[in-house]
Amino acid sequence: MAEARADVKTESASRYLQQLCKHRSHKMTTEFDPEKGRVEFPSGARLDLQADAQQLHLALTADDEALERMETVVADHLKRFAFREELEFAWRKSA
Repeated sequence: MAEARADVKTESASRYLQQLCKHRSHKMTTEFDPEKGRVEFPSGARLDLQADAQQLHLALTADDEALERMETVVADHLKRFAFREELEFAWRKSA
């Protein structure tokens, strides 16, 4: 498994965290509150989220070959929720 992290600047981090977790809860295992969340994908990938007043912190774990695709899936969903602002994702791979 590989890991990538991103810190996304937004004052709506808690709202987006909750929207993403609620959206995924219909088909996946999710846990969340206003400050932290987790989504477990059927593929075995996992997304951990943390919200503070200025940023949404994302930690994505997936198979090496699926990591980049999962980064896109997560970013695309969050961008749809944040249609009023432009979110920037700079994923950093972890060793």
